[in-house]
Amino acid sequence: QVNIVESGGGLVQAGASLRLSCSASGRTFSDYCMAWFRQVPGKERELVATISWSGGNAYYARSMRDRFTISRDNSKNMVYLNITFLKTEDAAVYYCASPKTSGWYTDAESFEDGYWGQGTQVIVSS
Repeated sequence: QVNIVESGGGLVQAGASLRLSCSASGRTFSDYCMAWFRQVPGKERELVATISWSGGNAYYARSMRDRFTISRDNSKNMVYLNITFLKTEDAAVYYCASPKTSGWYTDAESFEDGYWGQGTQVIVSS
């Protein structure tokens, strides 16, 4: 059983930086790409970034390319999302996900039937 758990969310001030963490277990972590999504209440979930199994390739949604950095540590079965210069519009529940099949995916649909965590909430105060 694949288990994904996010952490690191909380209340932060606008302009600050934040690192979200995601741990995964239940299968060989380094065989699969990983992704971060976010969802604001009342809005559709959106893809933030994906990272290949090795960490050598990363994809960012267009609006996320300047302040978001995805990374992974396969020795720890962890994936991270660093966010700098937080804005109030970054407030959301952030989800970590992994697809069912191996490969590097840059589209949200490839993760739909994969494995998801419960999310970690980020609140940004102005």
